[in-house]
Amino acid sequence: MLTRTTALALVAALATPAWAERVVAIAPLSSLGAEDKSASTKKLIGEIEQAIGALPGTKVVPAAQVSDAIAKAKKPQLRQCEGDAGCLAELGKLVGASIVVTGEVGGLGGSQVVYLGATDVTTAKELRSTTLALGAKDSADTPSGAAVRLLDPDQYRGNVHFAIDVTGATLYVNGAKQGLSAKSELALPVGMQAIRVTHPQYRDFVRFVDVTYGKTTEVPVGMHQYATIEHDVHAAPVSRDKIEYIDPPLWRRPYVVGPAIGVLAITAGIIAGVIAHKFPPYDNCRRVGDPTKC
Repeated sequence: MLTRTTALALVAALATPAWAERVVAIAPLSSLGAEDKSASTKKLIGEIEQAIGALPGTKVVPAAQVSDAIAKAKKPQLRQCEGDAGCLAELGKLVGASIVVTGEVGGLGGSQVVYLGATDVTTAKELRSTTLALGAKDSADTPSGAAVRLLDPDQYRGNVHFAIDVTGATLYVNGAKQGLSAKSELALPVGMQAIRVTHPQYRDFVRFVDVTYGKTTEVPVGMHQYATIEHDVHAAPVSRDKIEYIDPPLWRRPYVVGPAIGVLAITAGIIAGVIAHKFPPYDNCRRVGDPTKC
């Protein structure tokens, strides 16, 4: 029988999530080696904090809270870690974080490039880094995408919807066989992917597809049927002519004679030559019901 204390402990254990929540601290962004306190950078920091906080199982320590902790600890050197893993690890321990994200802001005009890095506090080593491009006309990058690349790179994917016009086709992505969902969709890594769709009775469909993060890319697959398919190859032959072989006449059959009747053989040969000269050539093969040759 369970006691009240044991029952409460069991309920607490069941209520605890299976994964441990990771705490990510956002260090103040710098520009040209100094902390960037501009309004645009503060806005950018807020977007990065929001994007990282949206990741599953992630709690964010905002940059403002990190700055306050540095000031209270009277450790101004932690504001200028400049990518030093040991310094960033000490900063993470100060605010109780398991990962510290820091970055350097650069760029010209209206476009910005932010170089972001994630450092593991326990091992004092950089986990990975990425860049966030903002403001360029041809850039589709977002803080959300940068956060996923930095902390959950396996989830940096986009959906691809395949509209295949035949049934029974097989899909290959970069040479590996893939299965589609009930909606004919497949989540693939962001970037250029090699697509091949095959079917025994159709020509292969081959394309390169550019997958975009957070979006669904439509791929219409039009298959072209072969001119000759399998049942035509195994069809019955068109010609049903019956061939009959007929024995040649006696004077055209070969005979073996002994030396004692050599003169007779020579005479027979002369006679056969005369007959062959008088009669037209003979062919021992003809079609039944057809006087023409085979």
